Amino acid sequence: MPHAEPRRGKVRAITSLQNPAVKAIRALEMRKVRRQTGLFAAEGASLLLMARQAGWSLKSLIMLAGSGQGAAAEALLAWARRSDAECLEVSTAVLAKVAAKDNPQTVLGVFEQRWLSAPPPTVPAEALWLALEGVRDPGNLGTIIRTLDAVGASGLMLIGNTVDPYAREAVRASMGSIFNVALLRLSQAQFLAWRAAWPGEVVAAELAAQEDFRARPYRCPVLLLMGSEGPGLSAALGAAASRRVKIPMAGRLDSLNLAVATALMLYEIRRERLTL
Repeated sequence: MPHAEPRRGKVRAITSLQNPAVKAIRALEMRKVRRQTGLFAAEGASLLLMARQAGWSLKSLIMLAGSGQGAAAEALLAWARRSDAECLEVSTAVLAKVAAKDNPQTVLGVFEQRWLSAPPPTVPAEALWLALEGVRDPGNLGTIIRTLDAVGASGLMLIGNTVDPYAREAVRASMGSIFNVALLRLSQAQFLAWRAAWPGEVVAAELAAQEDFRARPYRCPVLLLMGSEGPGLSAALGAAASRRVKIPMAGRLDSLNLAVATALMLYEIRRERLTL
C-alpha cells in the first residue's frame, strides 16, 4: 500500500479522511489502481472469514471503532496478527469513505489478488472449466464465480476484455467464492492455442444452436464457453466448440441473463455428479 510503514499486528486508530492508509484503500475502487498494486478489498465479516478458511492472508484489516467485540471480530483480529497485517480501527466518517455506499459493513479486508500464471498443463478426467468472453457486468461475474464454487468447478478463464473479478461489485456478488475459485486471464489467441490440446468436450451455449442443452450427457472433462451479455461468443470462440447447445424458452424473450444461463449450463453438466 502506498503509505507510511504501518505497525503490523497492532491496531491503529484513524479518524482523518486524509490519512494515507485511508486514501490507499479507497483508491482500490479504481481498476487501474488494483492493477498497479495487485490488491483488492473485500467487505463484510462473512467474506473475510471465508478468505481465512480458504487459506488467504490479510494485508490490511479495517474495522469500525467499537465493533471489535465478539467471536467473529476476535477471530479476524487474531488472523490479521498471524498474517502480520495492518490493523486499522476507523471512525464512522472514515468507514463511509472506504465501504460500499449501499449496505456498508463494519469490517473490510485488503488482499493480494491471485491469478494462475498459465492454463493447467494436464486436465483431470472430471475437470470442468468455464471460459467467459467479454463479460461486462461485475454483478454477473461475481454471481457466476459463486455458482462455479457451488458446483465444484475447476476454475474460470476470462477471455479478452472482461470486467475485473476483483472489482467491489464482483467480490460482493461472489459472496466469498472469489477466495475459492481459480482465475486465469487469457487473450483470444492464447486461449485458442491452449484449447487445441483439450482432451474432452468443448461446449458453447449459443442462440443459433439446434441442440437442447439437456438432450444428452456431457463427456468429461468439459470446457464450457459463454459469451458476453448481448453479443454472445465471438465467431472465433464459437468455432472452437465441439458441441453447440441452446437453452429453450417458451416466453417472448429470446435470451437469459448471463449468470442465470451459465448456472443452468453448469448444473446440467454436473447433473450426475451433484447429489445430496
